[in-house]
Amino acid sequence: MRKKLFCVLMIFVISFSQILPAYAATISELKKQLAETQNQLNAINGQAAGLEGQLDAVEEEISELDGVLVQLISSISLLEEEIEAKKEEIVQVQKELDAAIAREKEQYEAMKKRIKFMYERGNSTYVQLLFEAKSISDMMNRADYIEKLYAYDRKMLVKYQETRQEVADLKESLEDEKSALEAEEFELKEEQTALEEALEEKKKESENFEVQIAQIRQSAATYKALIKQQTAQIKQLEAEEAARRAREEAERKAREEANRKKNEGNKSSGASNTSKPSGTASAEIVSMINSASGSAKGKEVASFACKFIGNPYVPGGTSLTNGADCSGFTQAVYREYGISIPRNSTSQRSCGTGVSYAEAQPGDLICYAGHVGMYIGNGYIVHASTQRTGIKITPATYKEILAVRRVL
Repeated sequence: MRKKLFCVLMIFVISFSQILPAYAATISELKKQLAETQNQLNAINGQAAGLEGQLDAVEEEISELDGVLVQLISSISLLEEEIEAKKEEIVQVQKELDAAIAREKEQYEAMKKRIKFMYERGNSTYVQLLFEAKSISDMMNRADYIEKLYAYDRKMLVKYQETRQEVADLKESLEDEKSALEAEEFELKEEQTALEEALEEKKKESENFEVQIAQIRQSAATYKALIKQQTAQIKQLEAEEAARRAREEAERKAREEANRKKNEGNKSSGASNTSKPSGTASAEIVSMINSASGSAKGKEVASFACKFIGNPYVPGGTSLTNGADCSGFTQAVYREYGISIPRNSTSQRSCGTGVSYAEAQPGDLICYAGHVGMYIGNGYIVHASTQRTGIKITPATYKEILAVRRVL
């Protein structure tokens, strides 16, 4: 696990060494770096999510092992109590067995003495005992007494033998139970040891995951800071580019105004210039579109849309030449390529697939509150702006972006 963590950290160090010193000379290069940084951040977040999932699984296993271990320890404790109880029962039964054996022995010794006495005296003892009877009734009683004496001795001996056997059987049964309990206790303690070792391993694994996640989160914070820095650089360069374009636009308008005054008598020609498409996007615009990252199809659609820069804005319009509003303009452009999208800007905000602004490519829709335009790359959109300005190019971040939708 430590080797794995070391490898992960080395990858982070190498990645940082590759991206931290970078500074893009152009917006396009900087956006490529921003996209790469975002991808690296996404990869790190994915790694963190994966590790957190594994950590959750390990912690769940730890919880389960804890529960099993608690039950196991409780079972062992109960077994130990049962074993102690069995030991006490065995001690008590042993006392009963000793007493039964003693009674049996006493009875046996008594029988031996009577038998020995009668044997030594001979049969005359029985005859004398009978002849000393004073009457037939007394003789019968004496004979019955002798018979009962033998019967009693035998009965008591058998009884004591049975009692001794019962107690001996009980002791053996208790010994067997005690032995079984001790075997079960041993096995449970073996299982407890194995569980404790597994639990310790899982806790170490959990600690390793926590260390890795902390390192990855720290790396993610570094990437986020870098993204913030790159985004600020992009905004700065875009602002500088917008200022340059504004100057060029002002110079262009000044030239047009000079030409207008020069050709003041040709009003119809001037009107035509504001109502018809140029027929082709300027070389500068085409170059800007082609320099952006994205699909060839998207760049083709964006270049086509820029052919209509300068045409009028008409509320409710959907004509690329005679005039369109913002959503009518984007709908008409896509329609030329056989793609159908909703009519209004709110509905267009839900079509296609959503992407982040950092991932925007030529041909994507840039959606705002109540407005929509088409991204042409390098931080710019072409859109039907207002009735005063018509279809034109504007920095994409001129107001808050609500969504970026990829239709192509």
